Amino acid sequence: MTVTVTKPAPNIRPRDRDTIVNALRAGVVPRLGLQHIQVGRRREIEALLADVSRVADGGAALRFVVGEYGAGKTFFLFLVRQLALAKNLVVMQADLAPDRRLHATGGQARLLYAELARNLATRAAPDGGAMRNVLERFVAKAVEDGKRTGRATEDAIRAGLAELQEQVGGYDFATVVAAYAAAHEDGDEARQANALRWLRGEYATRTEARQDLGVRGIIDDGNVYDSLKLLARFVRLAGYAGLFVCLDELVNLYKLQSPQARNQNYEQILRVLNDVLQGTVEGLGFVLGGTPEFLLDTRRGLYSYEALQSRLAGNSFATDGLVDLSGPVVRLQNLTPEEMLVLLERLRDVFAGGDRARHLVPDEALHAFLDHCRARVGDAYFRTPRNTVKAFVDLLAVLDQNPGADWRERLGAVAIPEDGAADASAPADDGDGEAAGTDDLARLRL
Repeated sequence: MTVTVTKPAPNIRPRDRDTIVNALRAGVVPRLGLQHIQVGRRREIEALLADVSRVADGGAALRFVVGEYGAGKTFFLFLVRQLALAKNLVVMQADLAPDRRLHATGGQARLLYAELARNLATRAAPDGGAMRNVLERFVAKAVEDGKRTGRATEDAIRAGLAELQEQVGGYDFATVVAAYAAAHEDGDEARQANALRWLRGEYATRTEARQDLGVRGIIDDGNVYDSLKLLARFVRLAGYAGLFVCLDELVNLYKLQSPQARNQNYEQILRVLNDVLQGTVEGLGFVLGGTPEFLLDTRRGLYSYEALQSRLAGNSFATDGLVDLSGPVVRLQNLTPEEMLVLLERLRDVFAGGDRARHLVPDEALHAFLDHCRARVGDAYFRTPRNTVKAFVDLLAVLDQNPGADWRERLGAVAIPEDGAADASAPADDGDGEAAGTDDLARLRL
């Protein structure tokens, strides 16, 4: 393997450098600086970028990103998240878990919505918590419209929200937004906070919501998807291009022991898929991350639900190395050994802050490290590269803190376990007849 990258190292901000290094050493995906370590998968990125552009133009999209544990699903979803923010979309992101699902009767679906709302992000607030920003942007836009048309602000807000009231749950949604706008004008912080609670799905009872805001409904298990559609319309009214929802760890649906619970969740996915394929939603996109078992298993996975299997089946002509990225499912292609070398070079640049003079190891060490990985874990070192990346960053950390250490001696001491969860697909009962997640499934993965 003789590939060498000659592209000049970029300048890397200290904040980005520290975030990337610390996250990779912990085996999780950094939220900042993804562009510094992205390699390969150009065609998959182009396909998702087309989805993002379609949503920004008022269309809809749904993709399933499928890959093995450690293959880069979460990294890919975070990258798509950045692309969506750059297109002026509002982004919501969450991991599914035993207590967060698409469908439930015990509050788990509402908790998923609440987690999505908590992580709601915009280009100006990329770290989440941006629901207030969206509301205030809508209010400011209504004030401008009122001045331009000579109408009172309250009338301009009511006119702006009129189209929401025609949708399922739209009357209560519009009432809450109007209440926030009025409270904003009056400086009533308590009422603003109540409106935010409602929009974030944090009210557990209708009685409390009626007392605080005068509405009869709340966001609950039965209307999560309808609420996302309403929110997609609202953010467009506020001046954003649309809404993009990123959901990871869908393996938690596969792990549900109750066939009825699994099927009800799969029905929700089918509902979203049908709406997207039929063009009945606007400005709303979804990207869902899961393992091959979650998709292909005909006993517990999406393929166990006949209507989904027929819609998600791959193109029978895409064989012998040919791919079709126009369908709903995107299977992450393996990184090649050459791309892994490029990745190590970029990690070396990141660790040095973009200063080539501060490189801790020469090019020879990169080749030797990959040969070491191949000898220890075989081809899995580039198919599921998380542990390979973590081991390399750990090696650089040791060399950085011990200037006299020789990378050749340290390399022989590096242990690189093969990534993957042997029992990841085995359901665990939580005492309620449904699967409990593990700590490994609950965290973000590279």
